[in-house]
Amino acid sequence: MRYLFSFFLLLVIILWSSCRKDFESGPSTGNLQFSTDTLFLDTVFTNIGSSTYSFKVYNRTGDDFTIPSIALERGESSNYRLNVDGIPGKSFENIQVLAKDSIFVFVETTTDITGQTTDTEFLYTDRILFDQGGNQQDVDLVTLIKDAVFIKPNRECMQINGQEVCTIEGVTVGDATISAHILSDEELIFTNEKPYVIYGYAVIPNNKTLTINAGARIHFHANSGIIASDNATLIVNGDVSTDLERMENEVIFEGDRLEPIFSDVPGQWGTLWLTAGSTGHIINHATIKNATVGVFMNSNNGGATAALSITNTKIFNSSNVGLLARAANVQGENLVINNAGQVSLNCSFGGTYNFNHCTFTNYSSIGPDFRELPTVLIDNNLQISETEIIVADLVEANFTNCIIYGDQDLELIFSKVDGTAFNYTFKNCLIRFNDFDDSFTDNPLYNFTNTDLFENVILNEDPAFKAPFENIFTIDDTSPANGRASTSTLGVDILGTPRSATAPDIGAYESAAFE
Repeated sequence: MRYLFSFFLLLVIILWSSCRKDFESGPSTGNLQFSTDTLFLDTVFTNIGSSTYSFKVYNRTGDDFTIPSIALERGESSNYRLNVDGIPGKSFENIQVLAKDSIFVFVETTTDITGQTTDTEFLYTDRILFDQGGNQQDVDLVTLIKDAVFIKPNRECMQINGQEVCTIEGVTVGDATISAHILSDEELIFTNEKPYVIYGYAVIPNNKTLTINAGARIHFHANSGIIASDNATLIVNGDVSTDLERMENEVIFEGDRLEPIFSDVPGQWGTLWLTAGSTGHIINHATIKNATVGVFMNSNNGGATAALSITNTKIFNSSNVGLLARAANVQGENLVINNAGQVSLNCSFGGTYNFNHCTFTNYSSIGPDFRELPTVLIDNNLQISETEIIVADLVEANFTNCIIYGDQDLELIFSKVDGTAFNYTFKNCLIRFNDFDDSFTDNPLYNFTNTDLFENVILNEDPAFKAPFENIFTIDDTSPANGRASTSTLGVDILGTPRSATAPDIGAYESAAFE
């Protein structure tokens, strides 16, 4: 009986201890420690949610304690949102922190700049208050909110049989309808006064021209871009920016996430889509980054002049292709393309192409072991089904004073189907084509001794770029591209530096000493 009583007493003690509540620990007394005293949430556009940021709250003492209250100073009206130790909200009570332990606080914001200020940028702040009175501690929250011009597809809703039915403006391409907004006449000039944020595709109407002024910043949401329709034209009037880091006068096309972690992430938006029938496109002094396809020039205008002239422009971090030109007529000068998931430049399905002083590279961020295609791919065919391939004339593909390089052995590949013209020349170019297993020795397309095809070509010499994995392709006088271009060249390089009259350099940049 005594053993039964002892067992019963032990059972009561266990049950009593298991029912202890967290609030039995004492309150904190201003003795919290934080992983930061100010949390900076990086710049975001008005009405676009930020990334999620976090910090830690530490209990460095040897005792468990409870934080009586955690709240945003602006209260429920705050534009910040919290998650404390897995619980969402804007205010919390009795949050326990065990001895020598910590909890996470996660923070997000979505802020509307409209009506708060007349400025185009607005610093939004708040504080997270821990406890009250003399024990109160805090962490400051700071976010820069930028105003913008938003271009979105129109949305119309109506009641049908008691249910709201909404339709979204769009355009039909092939068998698909794409969410899009057709630009009005008043929207056909983009200035540098505010950034532009585009949802869906901004469509340049038939027979109209969209002009983008120097210094404009164009940001795209996911699956967004610009479409030039029949006989429409895109004019990008950027200006030279001699500072590689600042780029004030360039026109910049990129995604709408401004946080640094998104600055070089490929595939954040769609493409600049210059459709068949569009014509007279000029892109000058632009940076096009983090798209799926940087520029898609589909077909040509049927005339002798180029449907697309692209000069002094950089295309970086495309998840698929940097410049995809299909049966097109393209002229490129001082053009730099790097870091594409598939191909930096694809001259596809024939066409007419003339490139001078361009730097085509692919130092892909996903690594050479995963990229199956070269930096430059030139073909005269297009597979439209599993069993059908169509071909078209490669009227000409002329590369003069260009660098074609990357982190693979074969960075130039031809795909030719007999039966149509296939004309190309490379003059004073530096090319990486390391046929280490002699797979192409007997292929006349790669006969680098044939001066009708390859004249003054430098093979497999490292151009010694300053920082190719950081998209910096300047060279100094130690580069094999230094002084090796033909003397009939452009007057200036991509930075506006005059080219040498007697010994200009191959590629988009004239050589200069590295800082």
